[in-house]
Amino acid sequence: MNPCQFCGAPATVHLTDIVNKKKREMHLCESCAREQNLIPDAPSPQLNLPALLQLLMSQLAPSPSEADADDLDPASLTCPDCGLKYAQFRADGRLGCPEDYDVFLPVLMPILERVHRGLQHRGKTPKAVQEQMAKNEIADLKAQLTDAIAIEDYEEAARLRDRIRGKEAAG
Repeated sequence: MNPCQFCGAPATVHLTDIVNKKKREMHLCESCAREQNLIPDAPSPQLNLPALLQLLMSQLAPSPSEADADDLDPASLTCPDCGLKYAQFRADGRLGCPEDYDVFLPVLMPILERVHRGLQHRGKTPKAVQEQMAKNEIADLKAQLTDAIAIEDYEEAARLRDRIRGKEAAG
């Protein structure tokens, strides 16, 4: 680690300047860099995540014209375990406890459906799970084959045998 060129403290700001094919490096500590006006005194504005989430939630929540007359009022929802109110959830964008998912379910489902374009996971399945599912399917087909042979349904048995061979060859 390089020392600060002004005070000798550990350098945290490293500047490289190339002029006329000549490279010049400066290594400064944070306080010396502030004195040289190389970094601002105040931190830059931070992203206001709760406000952003509230804005998104308000755009995704059903409008009063979309909501049915028999729907319950979201403002009346409060978690019995942690005491989180729906308005507080909308402001913070965070749920307080696992019970909140059940309490706010009527309000969360339409939002999740719009955000994810559905309510069932359609992502990738891990390879180990795919392999286990294939093994289970082959075992099920073998059980069906045994049953077909037992009742002497040889056409069905041949069809099942071919499906098993195809699955075993693919896996």
